[in-house]
Amino acid sequence: MKINKIITIASLALLSVTALTACGKSNTASGHKGQLNLMVGSEMPTLDPSLATDDSSLTALSNTFDGLYRIEKNAKPENALATNTKVQSNGLTWTFQLRKGVKWSNGDPVTAQNFVDGWQRTNDPKTAAEFAYLFDGVKNATAIQNGKAPVKSLGVKAVGAHKLVVTLEKPIPYFKLLLGFPVFFPQDQRAITKYGKQYGQDSSKQVYNGPFTVNGYHGTNSKWSWQKNSAYWDKQSVKLDKINFQVVKDASTQLNLYNSQKADITQLSGDQVEQYKNNKQYIYRPGSAVTYLQMNEKAVPALKNEKIRAALSYAINRKQLVNNVLQDGSTAAKTFTPAKLASNPTTGKDFAKQAVVPGALDTDLAKSKKLMQEGQQETGSSSLNLTLLSGDTNVEKQNAQFLQSELNKLPGVKVSLTPMPGKAKLSHTSKGQFQLALSSWLADYSDPNTYAIFSTQNDQNNGKWSNAAYDQNVADAGGKNAQQPTKRFDNLVAADQELVKSYGVIPLFDGSVPGSGPFLQRAYVKGIVYNTAGINWNYKHAYVK
Repeated sequence: MKINKIITIASLALLSVTALTACGKSNTASGHKGQLNLMVGSEMPTLDPSLATDDSSLTALSNTFDGLYRIEKNAKPENALATNTKVQSNGLTWTFQLRKGVKWSNGDPVTAQNFVDGWQRTNDPKTAAEFAYLFDGVKNATAIQNGKAPVKSLGVKAVGAHKLVVTLEKPIPYFKLLLGFPVFFPQDQRAITKYGKQYGQDSSKQVYNGPFTVNGYHGTNSKWSWQKNSAYWDKQSVKLDKINFQVVKDASTQLNLYNSQKADITQLSGDQVEQYKNNKQYIYRPGSAVTYLQMNEKAVPALKNEKIRAALSYAINRKQLVNNVLQDGSTAAKTFTPAKLASNPTTGKDFAKQAVVPGALDTDLAKSKKLMQEGQQETGSSSLNLTLLSGDTNVEKQNAQFLQSELNKLPGVKVSLTPMPGKAKLSHTSKGQFQLALSSWLADYSDPNTYAIFSTQNDQNNGKWSNAAYDQNVADAGGKNAQQPTKRFDNLVAADQELVKSYGVIPLFDGSVPGSGPFLQRAYVKGIVYNTAGINWNYKHAYVK
């Protein structure tokens, strides 16, 4: 999940502290104790927990809402609104006792019914929530999303104000991790009703029950802030009074702010990494993320031809992309699921090593040209004009330009570029309004299932690729083999292999995306909890020393 995220690369947050007024030139934080100023790489699309799919929105929601659990250090779920959890009926019935006395920022009490309302709203097909698929396994969730069962039949029930009972159709091994994700957070029905279509589209049209509240967000603007939530049940644990955000898309501008003592954290890219990797303030924050090329088979029928899709993949020199363009510690993709996310429960072998399809993601221009010619003959076309959609940050545009140069080497292929702001790009990809799209996916939780997003009916399958073997393996991993760890693991490996060898998408590189990878960070920034999967950045315990 990380959720989506799809997190398209254009919509991922770049974390960086900016415009501190009195840092001085030392490594102390005089003048801004209790406050941070952060930069993000794109506009924040929404504050609606049902609709958020990008990293910027999800990070904001995870720091301004509390769910049943909060994902803390080492991706460990810790009690937030849940104070006690009982699992019964072979993992199919979960009963949660909720914390008493918790209030929304508008003064409303937080109750079990808020979870029922939020979950039902997310699964209601009228909401069109892209992350509704994460509820797969909750009783009737999939049937509701497909319009085959009433919304009220969802397997979640409030028993009084402080008891929540969830019924599953099948065991979900990673259910606790899911419950720390924003789409599973409670929602205040009174606020939903009051604000209607504006709910979550403006910071004043949302209520909060977490460490911070959001102020100054209006949907498309480039500045907003989080402020310590005075109504938060655990406010004594929150050290920062305020975090300011500003959209800054240029990596050089970020670095300049850092070097002029006006920034506390900046993400590095390109040749900046080589220049600063021995600096004492250098830190590498790994991320479980893959950047890949989506191909829209519905918009471009020729892309239904596997040889044409394979030709596009073989034309791309991934090592040149990571070594000469990115230069930030990213590695050429060998699978769709990145390394170091999960291991075989029997052998201990890394998932990505087990899933490798030898040669499938190699660079071979001669083979690429041959496959393209064969594919064009099979489809009766002699030319292929494609538009590549990307974000509008410098890094994303450079990546897109590299792909354009690689793909234009193929006979009859002409690729043009369309960069656009992250919010617009996310909207276009989710609606299928693209031909090729440069996208990224970050793990929503530490389990390979988070990368199994290309089943035929999955909302994240924007390119409309369909493969029966892939679908069956994903279904078996979540169904008959859900409680058999090794068989489940093998199903997910087989699904990843099918995706790669059939070129349902084209994996490009793993590792660094905006929000993870190489950073400079001053020593006085303390207490940030960073996880490689799920919501990466948790500021609840952050402080400036």
